[in-house]
Amino acid sequence: MTRTADRGQARPTRRAARTWPLAVGLASIIAAGACRQDMHDAPRYDPLEASPVFANGASERPLVEGTVARDHLDADELLYTGKINGQVANVFPFAITAADMDRGQQRYNIYCAPCHDRTGSGNGMVVQRGYRQAASYHVDRLREAPVGYFFDVITNGFGNMPDYKAQIPVADRWRIIAYVRALELAHSATAADVPADEMNKLNNPPAAAPAAAPSESGEPR
Repeated sequence: MTRTADRGQARPTRRAARTWPLAVGLASIIAAGACRQDMHDAPRYDPLEASPVFANGASERPLVEGTVARDHLDADELLYTGKINGQVANVFPFAITAADMDRGQQRYNIYCAPCHDRTGSGNGMVVQRGYRQAASYHVDRLREAPVGYFFDVITNGFGNMPDYKAQIPVADRWRIIAYVRALELAHSATAADVPADEMNKLNNPPAAAPAAAPSESGEPR
């Protein structure tokens, strides 16, 4: 009888242990429901919303005089997309100078040559080490592609090539494209493509200066 009584007294304690987590959970839900909505909707001002913070009633300060717009805040479609009226363009948005070509070569060697190599043949160092074969600029498809196509690929990526819009500023993308065009021309050009004055320099190189006669000590004067 004593053991039976003991078991009967122990059952309510076990039942209470089972219901305790449920009670805690319900209490948590009730407490969470009592939290202020500000925890979800943090106090803030939307753009152009009225505010008593500043004397003019605005929630934000005007732009500093001389502020320059960045990236797509500018309306120059050709410069920022490589397109004109939504169509891929085959013109540059600014005149390409010798300085631009030098800059394009420098940026190309940094960002493009690891895959496309310095001649544009698609056999860069990472390709030689097992990366997927890069495109050669010297195939008809890319020789005939408009410059806006190259801009789109550099900006948004294509196939296995990632985009480079974060690494390469807009103007430098165009400079790289100009240098790629120079690589293509250098690969397929003939003597007829060389300007006459430059061809004359190649055919008639300046005479080498005579070597200085050695001094009495045997060293060149």
